[in-house]
Amino acid sequence: MEPSVRAKKITQTSVVGIIANVFLAAFKAAVGLISGSIAIVLDAVNNLTDALSSVITIIGVKLARRRPDTKHPFGYGRIEYFSAIIISVIVLAAGVTSFIESVKKIFHPEMPDFSTVTIIIVALAVVVKFFLGRYVKAQGKRYNSDALVASGSDASFDAIISAATLVGALITLIFHITIDGYIGAVISVFIIKAGIEMLLESVSSVMGNRADSETTGAIKETVRSVDGVLGAYDLILHNYGPDFAIGSIHVEIPDDMSAEDIHKLTRRIQGAVLEKFKLFLTVGIYAVDSTRAEERAKINEIATQHDGVLGTHGVFFDEENRTVSFDATVDFTVRDKDALTAALSEEIGAVLPGWGISVNYDANYSD
Repeated sequence: MEPSVRAKKITQTSVVGIIANVFLAAFKAAVGLISGSIAIVLDAVNNLTDALSSVITIIGVKLARRRPDTKHPFGYGRIEYFSAIIISVIVLAAGVTSFIESVKKIFHPEMPDFSTVTIIIVALAVVVKFFLGRYVKAQGKRYNSDALVASGSDASFDAIISAATLVGALITLIFHITIDGYIGAVISVFIIKAGIEMLLESVSSVMGNRADSETTGAIKETVRSVDGVLGAYDLILHNYGPDFAIGSIHVEIPDDMSAEDIHKLTRRIQGAVLEKFKLFLTVGIYAVDSTRAEERAKINEIATQHDGVLGTHGVFFDEENRTVSFDATVDFTVRDKDALTAALSEEIGAVLPGWGISVNYDANYSD
């Protein structure tokens, strides 16, 4: 999808959220103030923070669309992640403030004055918030927007919170007792919890998440489908926003290919990936001797018997120096690589006497 279309759809969804939340906040604030219900007033405040979240989402998308420049050659796409962090902090602050006010209400309770109209308005708000949350979250997933997904999740959760407020109002109306402060405190706890979860997820995106296995698997399959490629390994993706990434990959090719053939092959690989995934890949080369298949298989068998070793590739036999080198992909549980190198050198050297063993390690950056 074109970045301009994505930005337009995210903005449209955010505008819908702003309008809906402002109307909900106005109705709830009026009802809460008239009835004297702190829970409903806090629910109204929460709707205002949701509207503000949508405004920040729009601003974030606009700033992220700025063209790359000398200072930021990969563009400004990561600003969207920071907008999601700001939204998380706003939600968290609202939750803390709400909790303080609710606790005050517990120690100094006041009997709210609910009416049938009040109950109906709150019930309608629950329904509107439920469907708004589903819509915003679905759009966020569709257009790969963390900020929209966070806003949608928060809205869906607000529907549950509003339902709890409604239950409290019904209890007051029927039994003439107030649990308003307690419900407000519970609402606040859930708001704080949601804010913390959103903040952690947003910070994780800034730090750099592991690419999902479905995407990396599809990229490798596309690369392997290019004529002349024997294997694809070491895929690394660098994300510079929800809709822009660059990366690198190593491919195994027959060792009798000429420099011209290799040049044409790398261009075909880059073109295939760019067309399908809108992703630019730098391509590294491993030369494979087809007559050494049995030895390569034995090296892989020996290496993968060790804990943490996921596989080997790029096996190269240097006949002149009598050295065999290869890459071993290891997971993040492997700590002592020197000890692992010593063990592999001894075990592989036993089946390849007279050959020096050189091991290079690749981290398990992607599936």
